[in-house]
Amino acid sequence: MCGIVGVVSAAPVNQLIYDALLLLQHRGQDAAGIVTQEGRKFFMHKAKGMVRDVFRTRNMRALPGSVGLGQVRYPTAGNAYSEEEAQPFYVNAPFGIVMVHNGNLTNAQALRAELFSTDHRHTNTESDSEVLLNVFAHELERASRGVPLQVEDVFSAVSAVHKRVKGSYAVIALIAGHGLLAFRDPHGIRPLCMGRSADGTVMVGSESVALEGTSHVFERDVQPGEAVFITQDGTVHARQCAAAPQLNPCIFEFVYLARPDSVLDGISVYQARLNLGESLAKRVISTVPPSEIDVVIPIPESSRPSATQLAHLLGIPYREGFVKNRYVGRTFIMPGQGVRKKSVRQKLNVIGSEFKGRNVLLVDDSIVRGTTSREIVQMARDAGARKVYLASAAPPVRYPNVYGIDMPTSSELVAHGRTVEEVRESIGCDALIYQDVDAMKRAVGSLNSHIEGFDASCFDGVYVTGDITAKEIAELNEGRVGVEEPQEEDTSRLALPNAQNA
Repeated sequence: MCGIVGVVSAAPVNQLIYDALLLLQHRGQDAAGIVTQEGRKFFMHKAKGMVRDVFRTRNMRALPGSVGLGQVRYPTAGNAYSEEEAQPFYVNAPFGIVMVHNGNLTNAQALRAELFSTDHRHTNTESDSEVLLNVFAHELERASRGVPLQVEDVFSAVSAVHKRVKGSYAVIALIAGHGLLAFRDPHGIRPLCMGRSADGTVMVGSESVALEGTSHVFERDVQPGEAVFITQDGTVHARQCAAAPQLNPCIFEFVYLARPDSVLDGISVYQARLNLGESLAKRVISTVPPSEIDVVIPIPESSRPSATQLAHLLGIPYREGFVKNRYVGRTFIMPGQGVRKKSVRQKLNVIGSEFKGRNVLLVDDSIVRGTTSREIVQMARDAGARKVYLASAAPPVRYPNVYGIDMPTSSELVAHGRTVEEVRESIGCDALIYQDVDAMKRAVGSLNSHIEGFDASCFDGVYVTGDITAKEIAELNEGRVGVEEPQEEDTSRLALPNAQNA
C-alpha cells in the first residue's frame, strides 16, 4: 500500500507534489520521494520518513521543473529499512525513466530471473517496483526500436507489461523529454484517478482527495488495463492496453485504507462505510438484543461512519469513548508482550465515564491479528464496563493479502482456522459480531453497478488474478519486508497509516 502522484504543468510542480503527498500520507509513512524534470534532466530527493520530515526547504529548492511525480511508501515486499528501496526508481535507458508504483507483483521472483537471463537487465534491490520498472523499460526499448519515441510505442510497451506482469499495480512514470505515463493493472485492484486545474495542470493520483485538496477538478478514474500518456504540453492520450480488463478493486480500500473523503471507482468511501454500518446493524440485532446495549463506541478512526450508522439504526446512543494520540510516534521492540500492550495504551486512552457501569458495543472496521482488539476490550473492562461486545464492519480476515497490503501470514491472523466463538474467546469480549462477506460486497457494490466484483481475497480467499496458490503465498511471505533493523514493536493496526492521522 502506497500513495502515488504525478503532475504535468506549465509552472513549477515541487510544492504541488509535496502538498499532494501530504494528502496521501495515510497510504504510507515509511518513506517519501519526489522527482522533477527540467529540460531532459531529472532531479530526485527521497528518504525514509514522513513527507514533512523528508523534505526541507533546501530539498525543495533542488527540485526544479514543471513535470514530476512522487510517492509515499508503506512497504509490503523487499526491505522496509533500506533507503535504496524508497521510491521513485530510475533507469537511464531507454530515454531515462523514473517510476512510482502502488501495489504488489505476485510473480516478481520469476520476472527478476527473466530480467537477468533473457532481458540482460540488472536489479539492485529486492523491491518488486524496481522489477516492474525494468520490465517496462525493456518493453519500451523493444517497442521504440531505437527511433524517436511515438505515443503508440508507449502504449505497446504497456500492453507487453500487462502480458508479463501479474499482481496489482497502479503506476506513474516519467519518460525524460517526452511526458508522464500512468497505467493500472487489468483488474484495477489499486486505485488511480486523474484531474485538471483551472490553469491546465494535469494531475494523476491514488485518491481523489489528492486532486481536490490541491484545487484540481476530478475528471475520471484510470480504467483497469488503461494507459494514459500526458505529453509535456499537457496533451492527454489514452488507450486500453489489456486484452480482457475487468474492474475488481480492492474492497479493503473502502473498509479501511482510503480516506473517507475520497471517491474511488465511482464509490464514495464515506458512503461505503455508512452502508457497512447499516448492514452490520442487522447482524448485531441477530446476536445481541439492542435492549442489552447501552452505548455504541467506535475504535478510532475509520470505523466512525459505520458505528454512527449502526447506532442510528439501532436507536442506541453513540459516544466517543477513546481518544487517539496522533503524536506518539513510532516505538521499537522491547522484550516481552507487555511492552506491546503499553504501546496500544499510549495510542489510545479511554474516557472512563462512557464505560462505567454500561454494556458497551465497540465497533471496529476490521480485526486482523486480534492483539489490539484484545487489549482494547480489556481497557473497556478496566474502565468499568459491565459487558463488552465487539462488532467488526468487515468479515473475518482469514487469508493473506498478496496485492499490496502488508497483511500478516495466515498463522498470525486471529480468524484463520478458528470459529467466531473461538475468536471471541481469544479476544475476551462477551459477544463478537462480524460482517457477512456477501453483505459487505453488496453494501459497497450497490454504490456502483458497473463494478463486476471486488478483490476480497483476505476475506474469501479468492485471488482475482487467478495465479495464487499456497506455494505462491509461501514464496510471497518469504519476500515480505525485511527485518535488518528492529521492527516497531506495535504491529497492531493502530500502528498502520490511517485515513484520519495524516
